[in-house]
Amino acid sequence: MNWLSITIVAYFLLALEIILDKFLLSSKRVSHPAIYAFYSGLLGLFAIIIGLVSGGLHFIDFHKVVFSFIAGMIFIYGMLSLFFAVRKGEASRVLPVVGATIPIVTFFLAILFLHERLGMQGILGIVTLIFGGLLISFELNKLEKRIFFKGFRASLLAGFFLAISAIMIKALYNGDNFLNVFAWTRGGAFLGTLSFFLIPVWRKAIIGSLLKFKKSEKEEKKSGLSFVLAKIMGGSGSFLKEFATSLTSASVTIVSALISVEYVFIFILSIIFSAWVPEVMRERKDLKTILQKTFAIIVIAIGIMLVSNSKVK
Repeated sequence: MNWLSITIVAYFLLALEIILDKFLLSSKRVSHPAIYAFYSGLLGLFAIIIGLVSGGLHFIDFHKVVFSFIAGMIFIYGMLSLFFAVRKGEASRVLPVVGATIPIVTFFLAILFLHERLGMQGILGIVTLIFGGLLISFELNKLEKRIFFKGFRASLLAGFFLAISAIMIKALYNGDNFLNVFAWTRGGAFLGTLSFFLIPVWRKAIIGSLLKFKKSEKEEKKSGLSFVLAKIMGGSGSFLKEFATSLTSASVTIVSALISVEYVFIFILSIIFSAWVPEVMRERKDLKTILQKTFAIIVIAIGIMLVSNSKVK
């Protein structure tokens, strides 16, 4: 499989995680975004175990350790901002803002710090993917009501953090093997979650989640299973996405812009799951919406074709 195929599979798994995340956050099965981000970072320690077992983990210079930890911490802060945004606003409005911010910021940072150059075809492909992602995600009938929705600033912050983290991690990939970089940066993500304890409200919420259950035993088992499944999907998706990014033939900007493919999967999965949990997964099925989404999918397909044949200089 080439980097493009790996990236598409990764975004499918991440779409599955988003569906489960929405179920957990919207249904208040996870009472605070900090709790969700904490456990997400905690499960990131498995990356270190994988690195140790596979023999891909090795010691690096002190300044690279610091750089890796900072990259991982910025990543988990980005995920925390994303969870706050989803909790405050609607996922259909949050995700396109985050999805547009990441490749735009990544594009300029990649030029400045990675000296990455994309041809005109690559740039056109990125713009097409961003446009398609916005078109498939936004509900056009809501745009006139409120442009700066609840969670808008958190969405922008998430996009900036995740873009900065992506650039830093790509720089590390350029000088080391994939598993070692992945393990060290995920270690940094775990350290980032420890900083949550510095904020009293978050510390109380996290400790409370560790000491007691607020739901019935049956309900708690369902929440736990949903969370584990979400993290398995998300962890596998992140692993594959990072692996695709680590390949020398892959552009970190293009991989980020391909998040539009994730929205296609989310749209399809939302329709499927809306029949199962309609109170959480609501997807409009009127003719106008279907036409909008169909056109967006065509635009995204064109974007994929453009970037698939572009070359990084």
